[in-house]
Amino acid sequence: MSWWIKTIASWVLLSAAVGLLAALVVVPRLTGSTSYTVLTGSMEPAYPPGTVIVVRPTPGAELAAGDVITFQPKSGDPAVVTHRIVSIFLDDQGQRRFITKGDANTVQDETQLIDPQIRGRLLYAVPYVGRATSLIPGSARSIALFLVAAGLGAYALWMWGSGLRDRRSAKRDVPASHDRPADADDTEITRPIPITNH
Repeated sequence: MSWWIKTIASWVLLSAAVGLLAALVVVPRLTGSTSYTVLTGSMEPAYPPGTVIVVRPTPGAELAAGDVITFQPKSGDPAVVTHRIVSIFLDDQGQRRFITKGDANTVQDETQLIDPQIRGRLLYAVPYVGRATSLIPGSARSIALFLVAAGLGAYALWMWGSGLRDRRSAKRDVPASHDRPADADDTEITRPIPITNH
């Protein structure tokens, strides 16, 4: 593998490691968000199973139809669902209620949600990562993600260093150039000596 391919690959891996660590650990902590893993196909094709979604707490008054939210179908039950808001209305008591539906579902959810049941609005999603993280207990997930990102970063730096070594080695193997043209021969060229008459 040539040095420039190793250099490009190392930067791609390093960027992926930094991006993964930022998306799944740093940003959620800085924004007070929570990450969840999509387990079912109710939000396909946008958010297939294995997608990690980052959800940010959002007041009900700031939500609108079309927003993807994570909520508790039953108040007090820790189980959560992530679906899209299809409509918002006020009931007879003036309380805000939300109707939701999975993108892949043919019918709306039966439960009409109220503000306390909503955990937050989708901030962004990272596909496929959840297939691996779902096997790791929640308490160890952040540590595991950090170790994976650190491993990718270390491997990227190793590839970058290897690329530099290959480049230096290639430079040493190039033969030294000569000042005269390559097709010049060893024939001695003499200048005629002028003859003068005395």
